[in-house]
Parts: sequence; structure tokens; C-alpha cells
Amino acid sequence: MTTTDFHTIIYETFPADHVAVITLNRPKVLNAFDRRMCEEMRQAWHRVKDDTEVHAVVLRGAGERAFCAGLDTKKSYGQPELVWNHEDPGELLSPKWQKVWKPVVCAVHGICAAGAFYFLNEADIVICSDDAEFFDSHVTYGMVSALEPVGLMRKIGLGETLRIALMGNDERLTAQTALRIGLVTEIVDRTSLWDRAYQLAATIACKPPVATQGTVKAIWESLDRPYRAAMDQGLLYTRVGNPLGAAEVSERGAHRPAPRQR
Repeated sequence: MTTTDFHTIIYETFPADHVAVITLNRPKVLNAFDRRMCEEMRQAWHRVKDDTEVHAVVLRGAGERAFCAGLDTKKSYGQPELVWNHEDPGELLSPKWQKVWKPVVCAVHGICAAGAFYFLNEADIVICSDDAEFFDSHVTYGMVSALEPVGLMRKIGLGETLRIALMGNDERLTAQTALRIGLVTEIVDRTSLWDRAYQLAATIACKPPVATQGTVKAIWESLDRPYRAAMDQGLLYTRVGNPLGAAEVSERGAHRPAPRQR
């Protein structure tokens, strides 16, 4: 295991499994993000992108109470004075905005609120513990919820997204509700959450990275294209990626972990 020094996150790599683990590390403020965390997350995503030994990522939150409570409203984010130069914090938090196509497994426990949906919206697999609760507090405090819902709609649809955005602090989704609407794909005990997330990432990481990253890239980019255009582009990706992935499997064999039911 190797660890890289940051102030607001912990970045670890596990070369034997080709996995990187990013831990949001501001537990005293429920892992709320400030500008420094956003900038460090951007640096971390670029390290993931540049490290050929990292094939998959686990994203999680430190402490017992929360995965992430969104933006730290007690600190100024520090937007430029000119309004037209303001930036969306989600761009810095986002692996996809940073063109990182390595699969991301997000492990949610406790509170997951407001800006935390940036992380869920950009993850490839989201699992949670049975104590997780999800809500968007923007409208409760007089703020327009206009950014996180855009990504959320792609995961759970318009109706559920509107309900979350408009109910504010007055309705919190349980883990079971999150599973029912497709916000998460699995619920586990809190004590098993990080191990299960790591197991998923390690299972993915043992597959040819050209295949997994090409799959992530093709699927996410399809969301911004009409159906026929997405199919045509996907076909091109198979022509580029399949020979490389097949050659790797031919050279080292296909690793097949024991199947798991869910």
C-alpha cells in the first residue's frame, strides 16, 4: 500500500490489486467539501488517470456520521468577483469532467446530502450501508437546486429527482428506498461497507483495463448523444478496444472470481 499526502482527503493505492482508495477526510464537518477539497479531488483524479497501475477506484467518507454533507456553507468557496467566471464545484469533483474512465465504486454511509450527489452522479457503482440516508437540502435554505439534479435524473428519472429536490430536509430517503429507485445497487451492513466496495473494485480491476475503461467511456458518452449516434460511436470503440483487450486476456488468461449473487 502506498499513501499520498493531502489535507482534506486520503489517497491510497494498493498495487497488488490495482485499486486506488480515495477517502473524504473532513469528518468533523461531515466530510463537507470546500474549495481545497475540490482542488485536491481534481488532483487525485488526475493521479488516478496517470497511474497505469490503478485500474479501479473506491470513493468513501471518513468518520461514523456521514459520507458527505455537500458544500461546506460555513466557509466561502471563493468564487471570482465576475459572475460569468463562476465555476461549478462539481467539475473539480468529477472523474468524468477530468476524463477519467477508470471505474469508480462509491461507498455511502450515514448522511449523504445536497452536493454529495455530485459524487453519486459520477460513480459507476454506488453501494450503501443500511444506515445511509439521502436528501437534498438546497430549497430548505432558500437555494435553487439546479446542478446536482441534472446528473441525478440520469440515474433515477425525473419524478424521483423532483421529489428529492423539492422536499428538501423534510424527507430523507432510506437505504431501502435508494435501492428501490436505483440510486444504489446494493445495501450492506455498515461494518462490511468498505470491504465490499473494495471487493467490487478489485474484481473489476483484475479485468483488462482497456476493456473496462472503454466500457465506462462508451456508456457515459452515450448519454450526450442520440441513440443512433451513440451506437455508431460504441461500435468504433469496440473496434479499437477489443483487439487490445483480447490480446491481454490471451497473454495472461481471464481471471474469474467466484460469482456472487445479489
